[in-house]
Amino acid sequence: MKLFHNVMLHVSVASVLIMTAWAVFFYWAIIDEVNDEVDDSLEDYSESLIISYLNGEEMPSLNNGSNNQFYMYDVSKEYAETYPLMSYRDEMVYIDEKLEYEPARILMTIFKTDSGYKELVVYTPTIDKLDLQRSILGWIIALYVGILLILLLLNMWIFRRNMKPLYVLLSWFNNYKIGSGYTPLANKSNITEFKNLYEAVTISVERNEKLYEQQKLFIGNASHEMQTPLAICLNRLEMLMDDENLSEKQMEEIAKTHQTLENITRMNKSLLLLCKIENGQYADVKDVSINSIIGQYVETFNDIYASKNIRVNVSETSSLHMQMNESLAVMLVSNLLKNAYLHNIENGVIEINIAENGFSVSNSGQAALDPSKIFTRFYQGSKKEGSTGLGLALVYTICKANNIKIMYQFKDKMHEFVVSQ
Repeated sequence: MKLFHNVMLHVSVASVLIMTAWAVFFYWAIIDEVNDEVDDSLEDYSESLIISYLNGEEMPSLNNGSNNQFYMYDVSKEYAETYPLMSYRDEMVYIDEKLEYEPARILMTIFKTDSGYKELVVYTPTIDKLDLQRSILGWIIALYVGILLILLLLNMWIFRRNMKPLYVLLSWFNNYKIGSGYTPLANKSNITEFKNLYEAVTISVERNEKLYEQQKLFIGNASHEMQTPLAICLNRLEMLMDDENLSEKQMEEIAKTHQTLENITRMNKSLLLLCKIENGQYADVKDVSINSIIGQYVETFNDIYASKNIRVNVSETSSLHMQMNESLAVMLVSNLLKNAYLHNIENGVIEINIAENGFSVSNSGQAALDPSKIFTRFYQGSKKEGSTGLGLALVYTICKANNIKIMYQFKDKMHEFVVSQ
């Protein structure tokens, strides 16, 4: 999840909770205020009726042009002592004039007279109050949605504006490639944290560039300094092997030493090649035809491994082209094919399928290899003469450097390597 989405999610949840709590509290506060106004009106009306009754004045008629209505009746002393002297409630009452039930706010008051206790029930229809409540609720919802949207949009604008230096830094990082030079990172932010981040990134990039140059120089020197003495040793051994005075035992030992040095030479070249690929020293990218490379190396390996009597089936359903360094493309194909020939069985089979988005190389086998280790350096399911254990590691490194997917699977007694763009 992006930082922007994560922040906005938390801000949205917090805003919704706070605004909801405010809306509920505000609504009930307004409704309580409305009820207080109605209750005060009923209380004043009830008080004037009680005073008029106690003073012996004539009680107003029910049809007095007012919304307030009342009725009065005698109650027992026990009733008066049991119930509160004044209470409010909302209920449906029958209105004689309209011949229907309507919601009303009711005040019940118990008071004492010379003859005993009486209960006065005063009520007023609350149709207007319900309309007012609905209106208040509607406006609160509209206000709630409006304020919430404004807050979210404001937070989005503030966040994007304040996090702009971070997005500039990320964009700069996406375009930066080690060893290809870089444009200094321009810092136009006054925020201390971003200033420190920009300085740290600049220092880190400069350090990486220096280390990269040192490593590239080391690889070049190592390649030259190690290959030369190895070649000299091999030449000397070959000269010794031409000596007719050597015994058969000595010849065998020299031949073994010669083979060991050749393996070391190949391993040294492969390790140096791995380092160069990982350091991005193969930057020359072009359109490469995989079909032609496979066709060329199938013929070559058929001649080299003719003694194993391997049957090769090549299926081309499409012309496959990849955007990569041509030397790396040759290494990718040749190492996969060499692996299929070298680790095949006598009279085995190699299946090569070329499609529009990739190709696969399968060879006969007896048991599955460990998929988690097969692309690691020096991993070999079974030791084969002439194998350095770096071929598949090279393949994986080339694929990774060019954003190409590679997958291994074992099915129907076939080791299959699938390369896809």
